[in-house]
Amino acid sequence: MSDVMHQFELYQPSTVEDALALLYEHGKDAWVMAGGKDSLDWFKDRVKTPPVVVDISGIEALHGVREEEDGGLWIGALTTLTEVAENALVRDKYPALAAAAARVASPQIRNAGTIGGNLSQDTRCHYYRDGYPCYRAEGNTCYANTPTAMNREHTLFEASRCVAVTPSDAAPVTVVLEAEMVIQNEDGERAVAAEDFFIGPDIDITRMTVLEPGDILVGVRIPGTWAGSAQYFEKVADRNVWDFPLVNVAMAAKMEGGVIADVRMACGAVQCTPRRLSEVEDLIKGEAPGEEIETLVTRVAASGAKPLNYNHYKAPLMANLAKRAVRSLA
Repeated sequence: MSDVMHQFELYQPSTVEDALALLYEHGKDAWVMAGGKDSLDWFKDRVKTPPVVVDISGIEALHGVREEEDGGLWIGALTTLTEVAENALVRDKYPALAAAAARVASPQIRNAGTIGGNLSQDTRCHYYRDGYPCYRAEGNTCYANTPTAMNREHTLFEASRCVAVTPSDAAPVTVVLEAEMVIQNEDGERAVAAEDFFIGPDIDITRMTVLEPGDILVGVRIPGTWAGSAQYFEKVADRNVWDFPLVNVAMAAKMEGGVIADVRMACGAVQCTPRRLSEVEDLIKGEAPGEEIETLVTRVAASGAKPLNYNHYKAPLMANLAKRAVRSLA
């Protein structure tokens, strides 16, 4: 019964404390919903049917952007993608994050979808989303990695039974900006580095992030380290509106005397987690941007890629996006 949601008990707490109490009370039966852009898809297709839904969208404390003492920013998890894209502080200090938020889906979705939801969303593998009993759904097969599978959107790296990729546009930006995800549960609050927040199938094949039942992502803390640096974000998708990335790239760099003094770069949609391009970073540090460096970047950016049947195009696409990021520094 597609598009007909199952019955569930809905709670709409107004404070984080009330939400955590509900999650503690209902345990694994509870599903946290923010903007609902990912959750309602699951419910309408009846693939996920949680008996309890905790709608946290009314918690005002989780909305908004504020400047921190170190020059960085705090962004509440329920801040909409439109608010992130249009916020003056974000645009001034972290233009790559503003650009990424502005490229998510469509204006209507960005008006409701949240930064926390974009970072925490599940993978969009069509076999998994259609309810196939794959490894990620606790089955015993990866339907996207068979001789006849359609897998043009899937992974190039670090496949471990599952070949799904992260669909988030904001994820690689948080990695390059060294952001922290702030998580609360009944035991208190903890901060997790963005690189550790996203997890691959070798760690837990049933989830994309470290969030466990009872956890709420309350905000994203971005340190002042990369504020005002040279930044870049680009996304390639089948369509410019609505579609998830085929590949995206994010970069933050510090220039001194025409030379790249420090840099961080990451790509999304090429593996289950945002992929740090450490080889590219090491290659271009201490160098002046130019054609020679760009040529070397294209050679190493996608090194080690293991394409599937239908996604060979991703490797040169990834390499060219990395080159374009470096070219922006010239």
